[in-house]
Amino acid sequence: MAKNAKKKSGHGGSTIALNKKAKHEFFIEDRFEAGVALEGWEVKSLRAGRLGFNESYVDLKHGEAFLLGATITPLPTASTHIQPNPIRARKLLFHRQELDRLSGQVERKGYTLVPTAVYWKKGRVKVEVGLAKGKQLHDKRASDKNRDWQRDKQRIMKSN
Repeated sequence: MAKNAKKKSGHGGSTIALNKKAKHEFFIEDRFEAGVALEGWEVKSLRAGRLGFNESYVDLKHGEAFLLGATITPLPTASTHIQPNPIRARKLLFHRQELDRLSGQVERKGYTLVPTAVYWKKGRVKVEVGLAKGKQLHDKRASDKNRDWQRDKQRIMKSN
């Protein structure tokens, strides 16, 4: 296998970034795939892996979804003739039915929308958005304890 082979994930494409913090902070109940409206310099930066979106979130305004808080650091060579804004709001491309369903869940039931992964699919950038509820401190402790037990159990089974 080549050194620079891209890691394949369950999305059907290569992963650009994962939001591991989202799994720790939220109970993710459902996942949706959305396209992203990007500029040319942003695509080049994503190919170089220059994405930070641990503190990002999805906001629904006027019947549209936007990715806020994600930072795409511009490449010095790709952004010579423009003034890039690394933290601008990026429009997410959902189907109308999905947007209506998500807005209903967020407004009525108190869910939040959290981006969990960014990946390539057929040459396009996709964002996996999770419909999530926040965890309390005791929930986080229980999740950590369960994860540690699963890890220890695997070690014990492996040594036998």
